[in-house]
Amino acid sequence: MKIGQFSDGLKVFFCPGCQMHHGFDSRWFFNGDFERPTISPSYLVTIGRHPDPPDRCHSFVRDGQIEFLSDCTHSLAGQTVDLPDVEV
Repeated sequence: MKIGQFSDGLKVFFCPGCQMHHGFDSRWFFNGDFERPTISPSYLVTIGRHPDPPDRCHSFVRDGQIEFLSDCTHSLAGQTVDLPDVEV
């Protein structure tokens, strides 16, 4: 399963770029497929704060793959990879 769901409705996927879970709720479109998910719009996570430059992860999740945009600060920027299985 590529998407995990908590009892409160929060859903998560594991980001191989950040090596952490990213959560989303009903504000995002989710196609309902836990094996080949599509989530939109894009997903943007920033970690850190001033004065240090924050880490940034910006991606699309489409048909079970995560497409990392070039503005990511991790090593998978610009790449598309399969979403890993998630355990919650």
